[in-house]
Amino acid sequence: MSNVLSTAPHRFAPTHARKPNGDVDARPWCQGFHAAMRLRLTAWTPLLDIRNINHGLLLPILLHCVDDQGRPLLGPPRKGRETEEFLRNAHTDIPDVVEAMRQYWMPTRYARAR
Repeated sequence: MSNVLSTAPHRFAPTHARKPNGDVDARPWCQGFHAAMRLRLTAWTPLLDIRNINHGLLLPILLHCVDDQGRPLLGPPRKGRETEEFLRNAHTDIPDVVEAMRQYWMPTRYARAR
C-alpha cells in the first residue's frame, strides 16, 4: 500500500469483498485499517479529534467499523434513505481519503526523517 501511494497514488484501490446481494462489503478492509491504527492509537490522536477539520478523512473508513461488542464505532447511523445510500457508497471515497491522509501526515514523516 505504501509503495503504491508513494509511486502511483491514483492506482490505489482497496480490495473489498461482496455481500450476498452484490453490494460492496468494505467492513473487513476498514476493520483491518482500524486494527492497524490501534497499534499506535496515540499517533492518530490529531485525526481522531473531531475539532480537527481533517477528522473527516477517517469517516468513510470508521463508519464501517464496529467496537468489541459489535456496535458501530461511530454510533448508530441515522435512519433514512439518504443515510442508507451514503453507507452503501462510502467505500468509493476510501482511495481518496487514504491518499489525503498520506498527504496530511507527510510533513510529520519528513520532519522525523531529518
